[in-house]
Amino acid sequence: MAELKEKTYVEDVDRSVYDIRDEEHDAYRMESGLTPEIVEKLSKEKGDPVWMQQFRLESLQIYNEMKIPDWGPSIAGLDMDNIATYVRPNTAMRNNWKDVPEDIKETFERLGIPQAERKSLAGVGAQYDSELVYHNVKASVAAEGVVYTDMESAVKGEYSDMVRKYFMKLVTPRDHKFAALHGAVWSGGSFVYVPKGVHLSIPLQSYFRLNAKGAGQFEHTLIIVDEGASLHFIEGCSAPKYNVANLHAGCVELYVKKGAKLRYSTIENWSKNMYNLNTKRALVEEGGTIEWVSGSFGSHVGCLYPMSILKGDNSRMEFTGVTFAGAGQNLDTGAKVVHVGKNTSSYMNTRSISKSGGISTFRSSVAVEKSAAGAKSSVSCQSLMLDSESRSDTIPAMDIRTKDAAVGHEAKIGAISNEAVFYLMSRGMSEEDARALIVSGFADNVSKELPVEYAVEMNNLIRLEMKGSIG
Repeated sequence: MAELKEKTYVEDVDRSVYDIRDEEHDAYRMESGLTPEIVEKLSKEKGDPVWMQQFRLESLQIYNEMKIPDWGPSIAGLDMDNIATYVRPNTAMRNNWKDVPEDIKETFERLGIPQAERKSLAGVGAQYDSELVYHNVKASVAAEGVVYTDMESAVKGEYSDMVRKYFMKLVTPRDHKFAALHGAVWSGGSFVYVPKGVHLSIPLQSYFRLNAKGAGQFEHTLIIVDEGASLHFIEGCSAPKYNVANLHAGCVELYVKKGAKLRYSTIENWSKNMYNLNTKRALVEEGGTIEWVSGSFGSHVGCLYPMSILKGDNSRMEFTGVTFAGAGQNLDTGAKVVHVGKNTSSYMNTRSISKSGGISTFRSSVAVEKSAAGAKSSVSCQSLMLDSESRSDTIPAMDIRTKDAAVGHEAKIGAISNEAVFYLMSRGMSEEDARALIVSGFADNVSKELPVEYAVEMNNLIRLEMKGSIG
C-alpha cells in the first residue's frame, strides 16, 4: 500500500532535508507590510550610514511609482502587506562554527554546511532569514588580500567607499519594481573583492536559508574581481514549505575587470510556496570572462534572468542552466547578454524539464550594439516534457545592430523516448528508475559543470522529483 501511495500521490513527495521546518525563535521580526516607517525602522535597526538611509527611502518611492511587469507568470498570490521584510535570528554573526546556536547549526549541518567548507572551500558565509549567522575565511586566502565579508560590515567598515561606489550601480532601483523593493529593504548578503592578479584555486560559498513563515529574504551580493584575477563563487538557497507566500528578491552585482575571470554557480532549491524574483547582473571589462552555472528547482513562481554586459573588447560570457518545474510550479527563467565591445562572444546552453503540470519557460535575449563588431553569440535550449499535462516554451529575442556579427539560436522541445525507457527496463530497471536516469542524463551538461557536492545535490533533487511520477 505504501508503495502504491508513493507512485500515485506526487504532491506528497518528501523533499528530504529541505522541507524540515525549524521552530521559530526570532530575536526580532519586523511587522508585515511596506511603509516609509517600516523602511526607516529597518535602516535604524541596521545602523545604516546616512547615504544608505536615503537610498532606501528613495528606492521605496520608486517602488511605489512602478507597476508590476505585465508579462511573465502571475504573482497575484504575493501581497506585500503580508510579508515581513526583516527577521533577525537569535544570534549574532559568528566566525567559529562551534559558537552558532544549536538549532541553527543543526539546520545547516543537515544541508551540508560546513562539511563542504571543511572539504573544499576557501570561505563560507551562511545566512539564516535576514542575517548572516556564520562567516569564515581561510587564513591563506585572507593573506592574499582577498576580502570576503558580510555585506553590512562592508557598508560600514573600511571598504565602505568601495561599496558606495558600486552598490546598486549595475542593477539600479529603476530597473524594475522588485529591484526597487530590494533597494528599500535589503539585508544580509556578501561582499567579495579579489585583488589584481590573485587566482583563488578553491571556491568561496554563501548559503541562504529562509526559515521564517510569511517573510522575505533580500540579501545583496557584490563581487569585484580585479584585473587578471580569478574566482569561483558558489551560492546555495533553500527554504521549508509553508501554506503562505514567502518572497525572495535578492540582488547580485558582479564586476569582472580587465583580463579577470569569474564563475558564478547557483543551485536554487526554494520551497513551492516561494516567489523567487531575483536579479543578477555582470559587467565584464576587456578580455574578461563571466561563467554562469544555474540550477532552478524550487519556488512556486520563479523569474530569474542573469544578465551579462560585455563592455570590453574580447570579453566573453557562458551560461549553463537547468530548470525543473514540477506540480504547482511556473518557472520563468533565462539569460540576457549585451555585446558592446569588439570581438565579444557569448554562449547559452540550457535544459528545462517539466512534469505533473509544471510550466517551464526559457527566455533568451541577445543584444549586439553597433560598436560590437566581430561579435559571436550562440543560444541552445532543449526542453523535456515528461507528460501531456506539462508545458514548456522557449522565447528568443535578438537585437542585432551591426552586420559584422554571427548569431545563432537552436531550440528543441520533446518527450522521453518510450524506446529508451523500454530498453533500460529490459536491462532490469524499474520504469521509474529508467525515466529518472534519462532525465539525469538530459541534465548532465549542467551537473558536470557544478562542484561535486552540488552535482550530487542536483541529481538527488531530480530523482526526488521523479519519485511518484509513474502510474
